[in-house]
Amino acid sequence: MSAIKAIMFPPRPRNIPGLIHAECMLAMTLGARITSPSRILVRQVVLFAQWENEFAIDQFLQSNWLGKILIHGWHTRLIFVRQWGTFENFTIPDANLAAMRENSYAVAVTIARMKFTEIPRFIRWGRPVEELVRDHPGTTLSLASIRFPNTVSTFSIWRNHTEMTDMVHGRSSVQNPDRHAKAMQERDRRNFHFEFTTLRFKPISEYGKWDGKTNFTDKQ
Repeated sequence: MSAIKAIMFPPRPRNIPGLIHAECMLAMTLGARITSPSRILVRQVVLFAQWENEFAIDQFLQSNWLGKILIHGWHTRLIFVRQWGTFENFTIPDANLAAMRENSYAVAVTIARMKFTEIPRFIRWGRPVEELVRDHPGTTLSLASIRFPNTVSTFSIWRNHTEMTDMVHGRSSVQNPDRHAKAMQERDRRNFHFEFTTLRFKPISEYGKWDGKTNFTDKQ
């Protein structure tokens, strides 16, 4: 019930001090069949949010009804590195805020608003990419999420920047490594989305547990 309430009444900047923008979605099992009951996890909420500072995050977790639920889950705090594409409402810095070392942990987030007529085509090309990211030895955590009718997102943590970029360009030492590269070529040929961005971050801290596990990011 709390998950449905969060989706129906997501956090809004006008109601929450320090919140710049938030996308509240239901968790999805990355790579699961579209018809699988486990594809969309209706009891798990994913919140991807931009804040003015960490104090605002702490206040939200301690005083907001949704924050008091989320504080018992898992979250990581990130610093912006780079963006591709555009997506309204988030305030993207003009310059990189963090330097990304080749051997440092990296976080990749994609958010898209789908064209309704392109959803079947997106599923056809997108699921192989989901499987690639899900099964890649370079990831420590990979998730997807959705907000009906047409907002989708992915989130992945990589052990290092090199493995992430190798996956993007089809250079990984895995089976069918070019799945992501081919999907991007198809997107360039005819766009799946009317709004899309890929964001890259450096993780700076991690809290709680996901599926009973923790320490997905570099804490050094």
